[in-house]
Amino acid sequence: MLCVGAAPTVYLSQQDESGGALPLGRARSQPEIRAVESSLPEISDRGAATFFLAGLYANLGNSQKALTLLKECPIEEGFDPGGVPAFRSLESNNEFRELVARVHRRYPPVHGAHVSFAVAETDLFPEGIAADPTGHVFYLGSEYHNKIVRVTETGKASDFVPEGRYDLMPVGGVHVDPTDRTVWAATDPGPKDRSEIVHFDASGTLLERYTAPGIGPRDLNDLALRDSREIYATDTVANQVYRFDRGTHHFSRLNFPRPIFYPNGVSLSGDGDHLYVADMLGVLRVDLQTGAAREVNVEGHFTLAGIDGLYWYRGGLVGIQYGAGAYRVMHWQLSEDGLRVLSAKMLEYRTALVKNPTTGAIVDDDFYFIANTGIQNLEAGRIVDNTRLEPIRVAKLHLR
Repeated sequence: MLCVGAAPTVYLSQQDESGGALPLGRARSQPEIRAVESSLPEISDRGAATFFLAGLYANLGNSQKALTLLKECPIEEGFDPGGVPAFRSLESNNEFRELVARVHRRYPPVHGAHVSFAVAETDLFPEGIAADPTGHVFYLGSEYHNKIVRVTETGKASDFVPEGRYDLMPVGGVHVDPTDRTVWAATDPGPKDRSEIVHFDASGTLLERYTAPGIGPRDLNDLALRDSREIYATDTVANQVYRFDRGTHHFSRLNFPRPIFYPNGVSLSGDGDHLYVADMLGVLRVDLQTGAAREVNVEGHFTLAGIDGLYWYRGGLVGIQYGAGAYRVMHWQLSEDGLRVLSAKMLEYRTALVKNPTTGAIVDDDFYFIANTGIQNLEAGRIVDNTRLEPIRVAKLHLR
């Protein structure tokens, strides 16, 4: 996950993958504002850019500019600034309160999920979840204990990779390779400044580990496995997406038609020929045969801004979204060429089951997702308030 904040830390409704606030001090907000504003001609979803800019201006303390931008966000795209920490300075403003009320009148709570199982370990702070349908188990990474937990459908948990083994950093995205049931994960830099891709066999033994490329801050967030050939990984801090060649162990950068901001969720199309990458401004589709990337056009439907977990499902995308404000689970149906949203539907919105969601996993026609990661209660690797700890609930939505 990620946050949009400043010093003092301010969030949109996100946290970073290391379990705490990702500080975007004033020095960083200003160049990002310039970068977004200069890229407006290339940004398909102007509403997403406007909402993102509003958060950046709020970080700088310019509440009036933030409010002006929020009023420009198209309500039909579902932007909801209510309860978003970045806009706390506006909560007493009558115009802001009416704006939020208008959004909530248009879009009341949507409740379709139920709790499938719970994990009793209250300080797990999981960001990533993966499913192994063959073994009827799930894998959750821990941002606090730097480990991976194996969980049955009844909620019985055991350590797959125990804390301290292999000196892992905080674990983010987790994925199961369906061909051999091995487990891949991305880790945050943690206290040793070492963000990695790690690979374990089906028993939890480390097979491979590869450090994020380049110099400077790096934070590998989520992964997409493309057969045995390659892995695609988002680097949320460096604003990059990498292709990792499993044969040569080489990372290469993907190119995009506009700057990308905090890339997060990533997913392959059903045929494996296209890659979908989510950032704060929307979703871009990469043709893996040619390398050409294009923006997915929302065309007046719900925005694609700021998706954490992103998953291909029957010609469309399912995602857990934070970049439009209030957390939600969404389903976007795409055109045949995969470049336009034809319809969009909220599946869970403004309920207790989207308290702190991050990622999920699709099993057949069911979507399992972490409802309450608790990551907002973890800052710089430390628990803020022990009284807020609670069992981790994994919710389930039927998609058909």
